[in-house]
Amino acid sequence: MASSLFGGGAMDHGDYDSSIVDISRPAGGSPVVLICEHASNFIPAELKDLGLSADAKRSHVAWDPGALGVAQAMSDGLDATLVASRVSRLVYDCNRPPDAADAMPAQSEAFAVPGNRGLTDRQRQARVTSYYTPFRTALEATLAQRIAPILVTIHSFTPIYNGQRRDVEIGILHDTDSRLADVMLDVADTYDVQRNAPYGPQDGVTHTLRHHAVPGGHLNVMIEIRNDLIADDTAQVAMGKTLTSWLLQALDRLEVTACRA
Repeated sequence: MASSLFGGGAMDHGDYDSSIVDISRPAGGSPVVLICEHASNFIPAELKDLGLSADAKRSHVAWDPGALGVAQAMSDGLDATLVASRVSRLVYDCNRPPDAADAMPAQSEAFAVPGNRGLTDRQRQARVTSYYTPFRTALEATLAQRIAPILVTIHSFTPIYNGQRRDVEIGILHDTDSRLADVMLDVADTYDVQRNAPYGPQDGVTHTLRHHAVPGGHLNVMIEIRNDLIADDTAQVAMGKTLTSWLLQALDRLEVTACRA
């Protein structure tokens, strides 16, 4: 797979902190920019695991299991740059704006997050400066290098949430611009694929699309994959190939050329 996937040396791709955000395939020839905001469950040592148990750190509340592997497979297939956060969504959720309560949640599903409880305005701003701003800066620099970037964000979700089973297997999400999502929904097959499921823009999950794509009129889509379908490397690569095929078919219908590796 392509470098760097949280390993190797840092890459020069704008003024950003490579210990906080990772850029794979920075010279990718595709207009597609892949984004994985919840790629890692890493919590910096100074935050003392946010007071979480080992089980909580491994669980879906801390990251999106399997999402990075899928995104990396898509990066390889498309020759597309991938921008991924290196820190847990519980430290700072890079798919949320700084004023969102769940950017640094004190409770996530069944898990309390003691290290996020009672944060002062100064502490919250320090998290924004340390974790969100480097991610946003790196993504903005990546997008600025393309005339007409296409944003595709990759996420995963748990099959059971708050005790309720989720039957949807893949969600195709969008905010106010549904152009790419509409066509992907039309070409999708072999899975239970639904629009804006298991949640949608009303749940505040489309910040990256809303902030980085919609204002400039860039094609965009958010893809959510049920994480039991991408539980190992083989499944992640297979899913990456499937989603790459759907995306290329959709872009062909929209008469947009996406470079292949």
